[in-house]
Amino acid sequence: MKLFLDTADTNIIQSFAQLGVVDGVTTNPTHLSKAGGDPLKHIQTLCAMLPNGQISVQITESDPAAAYAQARKIAELHKNIVVKVPCHEKYYTTIHQLVTHHIPVNVTLVFTTLQGLLMAKLGVQYISILVGRIDDSSNDSTRTIQDLRALIDSNNYKSMILASSIRTVGQFHDAMLAGAHAITMPPEIL
Repeated sequence: MKLFLDTADTNIIQSFAQLGVVDGVTTNPTHLSKAGGDPLKHIQTLCAMLPNGQISVQITESDPAAAYAQARKIAELHKNIVVKVPCHEKYYTTIHQLVTHHIPVNVTLVFTTLQGLLMAKLGVQYISILVGRIDDSSNDSTRTIQDLRALIDSNNYKSMILASSIRTVGQFHDAMLAGAHAITMPPEIL
């Protein structure tokens, strides 16, 4: 199982990197803006800190063609970057193009098993199930992970489930036992 930190704070990442327990980080535009400075340089710093880890970096463009161009530029920053793209039908063609060009993709904002299945069929590397937000809506994130894992395994899809939006140690525990391939969480939870 892979464990990722959901932060762009270099001091925190360095302390966990020295322990050898994290496999990378997931960032978002908010994390990068809090870090300050040039976000592209910050991303390259994160990649240098975890040379064998994966760094998820999210697109910010809303137009699909512009999002594709931005995703390509993000991927070119470093070999261990995984491009985060929201799970929205307007991006399905963009996601398909990225996967076809062998660019690792982490599809975020996945709330249902059906959305996850579509992303697995597209061949993305990670399907980010938003555990905290699913639970907030009185749905069962554990069941979503279990059902999607069963579909991935029975159809031999290569995509991995990345449990995200983890807010409690209990959610971390439940996602782990439900069959998530990877979990990203705030440093305080880890």
